[in-house]
Amino acid sequence: MPRLHVCSLSRIEEVVNLTGARKMVTLLSPGTKITRPSAIAVDDHLNLGVSDIVEPLQGQVFPEAGHIDALLVFVQRWDRVAPMLIHCYAGVSRSTASAFIAACALNPRRDEREIAQALRAASPTASPNPRFVALADSRLGREGRMSAAVLAIGRGADCFEAEPFALELA
Repeated sequence: MPRLHVCSLSRIEEVVNLTGARKMVTLLSPGTKITRPSAIAVDDHLNLGVSDIVEPLQGQVFPEAGHIDALLVFVQRWDRVAPMLIHCYAGVSRSTASAFIAACALNPRRDEREIAQALRAASPTASPNPRFVALADSRLGREGRMSAAVLAIGRGADCFEAEPFALELA
């Protein structure tokens, strides 16, 4: 089964070439320049302009339910023939939250704690954005279990930029 790959903005071309990813989710602040790799078709790229914040902040794009809905629709339409890449600026917060959300959405019976622990094992720097996770938790009817699972793994190790990693779906 294809994996979810996670990386920073600076590593997308490398990760796409290395993994054969053919779907991509971009989570960057509006206005951040992104060059879509040629291996990713326009229709296979979800570009969500959203800031990495947990409280509203003037001049920033606060994560809302619509962002999560778009992510869930995109992920649920994935045929899983080829890997999917999820990236943000540093590969630490928005992208790790989105990979966790995708894994939960694609495995509705899989325990949230197990997925969160797999995320932590794959990336010691993963610090999933709690706002993203809380919104998805509500949308997926997980009754707070997603948020609790992410809280249980704690904040990841400090870094400027995360190393690329893969999250298994099963």
